[in-house]
Amino acid sequence: MGKPQNLPKVAEHEALAIARMLRTSPRKLDLVAGLIRGQKVETALNALSFSSRRIAKDVKKTLQSAIANAENNQALDVDRLYVVEASVGKSLVMKRMHPRGRGRSGRIIKPFSQLRIVVRERAETA
Repeated sequence: MGKPQNLPKVAEHEALAIARMLRTSPRKLDLVAGLIRGQKVETALNALSFSSRRIAKDVKKTLQSAIANAENNQALDVDRLYVVEASVGKSLVMKRMHPRGRGRSGRIIKPFSQLRIVVRERAETA
């Protein structure tokens, strides 16, 4: 039996989506996540659609999941959503060996990351 998990807490007008085990380093993923922090949802989706980075597809899928969670679970208005948080964390690191010259070996590191996206409904301005 393991320790009890701390479930991520979000506010009443927020929705959350988490992508685990993304096959890229957290440093590279944070560059893509930085594109969408604080942006409106439509702007963020456009930025991810036209990004040349490979991991942008997975970030876009996670953002679309957060939007769907906001619409279906919290009944938020999709047109007023914006990205509050796009945080990146370190996950598993696979270590492999690659043969080198003269009987030696080199270490190959294959990092994984996780991504947490929180969207919030912007308050109406009068």
